[in-house]
Amino acid sequence: MITSPTAGFVTPEETSDVALISFNSPVANGSCRTTGTAHGAVHLGRARRRQGRVLTGAGLALLPWLGYLTGTLPPAEAAAWVALDALEAAALLTAGSRLLRADARHRAPAAAAAVLLLADACIDIATSAAGPELAIAVTMAVAAELPLAALCSVLAARPPRGASTAHLPRRSRR
Repeated sequence: MITSPTAGFVTPEETSDVALISFNSPVANGSCRTTGTAHGAVHLGRARRRQGRVLTGAGLALLPWLGYLTGTLPPAEAAAWVALDALEAAALLTAGSRLLRADARHRAPAAAAAVLLLADACIDIATSAAGPELAIAVTMAVAAELPLAALCSVLAARPPRGASTAHLPRRSRR
């Protein structure tokens, strides 16, 4: 059990902080990474900053949505959708915050977010009733979930800038 030095136990509010801290630990291989100019600056391009902000913003936007789903859906449905969207939010926030810090470990949570967003879009469309509900599901998929999934897929597949590919096997030329 995780305990808090002040209260003895971690409150539900602190649980999400603990989870994000464990996903975004600044310690890698026993040393703390720095990004300041005095310690060898890591230049973050405009595109990467924008991508990190988009992912972080999308993750933050899902948080009030979780409350809306909890209050409007029947309990059995709410549990499933809230769990899926909470995992999406965690993956997006983790990938976005790591990307903003120029941390190469953004790739795994970006891949997880891509799979979760694609599953969310497919399940939402498949379970929607014909009419306005289906139109909303398709609009959400086309306008938000699928573009975010595509961005996350690209971020997960692209090796970090300056990464060595010497360890990869060479393709034979025929």
